[in-house]
Amino acid sequence: MGLTLSKSDALIVVDVQRDFCPGGSLAVPAGDRVVPVLNRYIGRFSAGSLPVFATRDWHPENHMSFEAYGGPWPPHCVKGTDGAKFHPELKLHESTVIVSKATEPGEEAYSGFQGTELESMLRKLKIKRVFVGGLATDYCVKNTVLDAIKAGFSTFLLTDASMGVDVNAGDCRRAVDQMISAGAIGITFSDVS
Repeated sequence: MGLTLSKSDALIVVDVQRDFCPGGSLAVPAGDRVVPVLNRYIGRFSAGSLPVFATRDWHPENHMSFEAYGGPWPPHCVKGTDGAKFHPELKLHESTVIVSKATEPGEEAYSGFQGTELESMLRKLKIKRVFVGGLATDYCVKNTVLDAIKAGFSTFLLTDASMGVDVNAGDCRRAVDQMISAGAIGITFSDVS
């Protein structure tokens, strides 16, 4: 494809946290495989002094998504815990903007845009295109991509740097189809010149 990055581009790394990686409380199978690929994207964006955002679940202990409070998931990414930390091998630079989401007990947020300042920060930087990858394809990546498209950003899905849960067989494939149908463009690192 031969995409040339410019000052109006931003990278959004979604929820690459310990609890979503093997050994974590809500692990994406082989979720840590996205780390080296994302590091290449981070390196490319950083080399061009282009903005990198990293979203994270930053839940209170009594979050509505947890089974004990009627949600579907085991406790995960509770703020301040080891499980909420980014994967130790994810090479986020000091300039990375951290976006915490789902920080209120009664507020769910699968998207990095939901209840955060992400959109306003992108607008302030005059960003036109966003490149999105991370965990998990069928939940937070999907919702972040769909919200980016709704907000009017040209949106690229990093298919080589996203991994899904596939709670139901085929969830990942359906999520990718939904994102592409909505207007996302699927790319891999080799497409970024």
